[in-house]
Amino acid sequence: MKSEEILSWWFLVEPLPKESISHFLGRFRRENEITITMMGKITGLGSAVARWEKFRFIPALTQKDLKAMSEVVQVEVERLSKMFPPKGMGMKLEPIRLCAACYTESPCHKIDWQLKTTQFCFQHSLTLLAECPNCGARFKIPSQWVNGCCHRCFTAFGEMVKWQKNIVSKT
Repeated sequence: MKSEEILSWWFLVEPLPKESISHFLGRFRRENEITITMMGKITGLGSAVARWEKFRFIPALTQKDLKAMSEVVQVEVERLSKMFPPKGMGMKLEPIRLCAACYTESPCHKIDWQLKTTQFCFQHSLTLLAECPNCGARFKIPSQWVNGCCHRCFTAFGEMVKWQKNIVSKT
């Protein structure tokens, strides 16, 4: 099904700096109006695509997988591989985390926020949010972030920065 006829009408989506694979795949699928099942079929990766959107990388990602995805989304394998956690680095599957200050600068979910070793935003020295500070709803997986806001109360992610705590002591 991965014919040139199908790929020729794709709307290409440019990856954002440090964007997570989950967020990128969600943007790509919405832009091209395809379901996660269709994406799995087109790439030949099947259910792996759905697992990637949930940050589940078992079985381990292979170069063959990256190449198959790269051919469909038209993003170089090297760039695509940066959307995944570094080899051997553990992921925090839940809760989904967010730095509102980063999101304001570049509206995407960053892969770094989900790494087990990440405790705060290194760029802004702020705590990461794990739920909407306005209503308490946990964030959905990044592939489902459509409008850049809480799915329950519609508080914009950018507005949430005022609830993030600075990790640098003020002495």
